[in-house]
Amino acid sequence: MNKNVYKKLGKKIKERRVELGLTQQELADKINKGLNFVGKIEIAFSKPSFDTIIDIANALNIKLKDLFNFDK
Repeated sequence: MNKNVYKKLGKKIKERRVELGLTQQELADKINKGLNFVGKIEIAFSKPSFDTIIDIANALNIKLKDLFNFDK
């Protein structure tokens, strides 16, 4: 994936997290990762593995296809 996709993905993750009223720490706890890692994903500094993306989608109760739908 290119950098632009990671930026859009990070933005989508943050939007969904905020929509659910979760802090970065709460999301990090749900996916067994560190707070800094979640923050870096949201700003596209870190590139999560596909397994981590699946964990994030599950934690945010969103389908993968919707997580990658950047047109909404």
